[in-house]
Amino acid sequence: MHYFEYKQGELYAEEVPLKQIAANTGVPTYVYSAATLRRHFKVFDQVFAGVDHLICFATKALSNLSVLRLFAAMGSGFDIVSVGELERCLRAGAQAQKIVFSGVGKTKEEIAAALKAGILMFNVESLPELYAIAEVAQSLGARAPISLRVNPALDPGTHPHISTGHRTSKFGVPLVQILDYYEQARKLDSLEVVGLSTHIGSQITEARPFREAGEKLIDIVLKLRARGFELKYLDLGGGVGIRYDDEFFDLADYARAIVEPLRELKLTLIAEPGRVIVGNAGVLLTRVLYVKDTDVKRFIVVDSAMNDLIRPSLYDAYHAIWPVEQRASAPLVVADVVGPICESGDFLARDRLLPLPQAGDLLAVMGAGAYGFVMASNYNSRPRPAEVIVDGNRWYVVRQRETVEDLMRGERLVDLSPE
Repeated sequence: MHYFEYKQGELYAEEVPLKQIAANTGVPTYVYSAATLRRHFKVFDQVFAGVDHLICFATKALSNLSVLRLFAAMGSGFDIVSVGELERCLRAGAQAQKIVFSGVGKTKEEIAAALKAGILMFNVESLPELYAIAEVAQSLGARAPISLRVNPALDPGTHPHISTGHRTSKFGVPLVQILDYYEQARKLDSLEVVGLSTHIGSQITEARPFREAGEKLIDIVLKLRARGFELKYLDLGGGVGIRYDDEFFDLADYARAIVEPLRELKLTLIAEPGRVIVGNAGVLLTRVLYVKDTDVKRFIVVDSAMNDLIRPSLYDAYHAIWPVEQRASAPLVVADVVGPICESGDFLARDRLLPLPQAGDLLAVMGAGAYGFVMASNYNSRPRPAEVIVDGNRWYVVRQRETVEDLMRGERLVDLSPE
């Protein structure tokens, strides 16, 4: 659930009318509900009740400092994939010993920064990376805590771009090589083997892939124990999907599929939820510029574009679009909701049935909290949106809207002579 609802025909974020935010900040603007963020975190955390565990929010899903601080205050750890995310988490008040560093391309500079910060562990994805971490740790006179990320060779049944557990994925150590990798790690004195990790994909809305992954993890843990490895952590990754359209996944199914079977291993379970916590906690506010009718199509042209929210263009993803003010007289029409960018792929919705808006109307693109602002760009030299957090009847601008001047900061104008 989320705390965006209509009150007398007007869309509110908790106790704040969205049109009030738009009037003060302009649009496009991302708006997040603090009550939704808190509730989703608590509900997911309760899935692991009675099991030693640590929730590490996937920073890549939504990395605004104020959002990270909210989660840190609730005791969350963090899953990061870059030194930039490391610095964000630390600046937001995260405890370094609750940070897990994932990703296939960690640089030696990033490894060193994470070791100096004192993170919980690295999720290692290849043999060269294993050796690189060992080398950096040795140069610093440290022991690096590591967990090997296994690729379980299964199909999670999600979009190919966010499916990470199949055999041809760039992620993780192949299942057939995982035991050998652990033996290699054991030979390196500057490494401390502390865990086993996996992550099979994102926006998964059925229990089967999690159950299959869990079975494979159990088998690996038992084989490692037989070889004398004493693990502390079992990192399950993330991947739990949310409702964008008609999807449904009960977290109780997730618990039955993976948490209950792994309970008997007596390891600390680490989960890395991202989308399931923040996805439906955010909306993108946009304004209608024009309604364009052709002989074959109707287009609703808005001031948001693929640079603001790329998911529809990149994944053909569905986002519900709600009018900020309901108009009883508005007829239902089928239209494409498109932005100003010079690309045919610049759309927020295609062939969508929705109330016909008028120029100047505000629309809310729902379910935009995850992979919304974090994937925004400056394509077509467009400034990125503002970000706002609502908490009850109060609201805060937690990122100022970029300006055109911001876009050119750092550039140098050079007069080049003609040949």
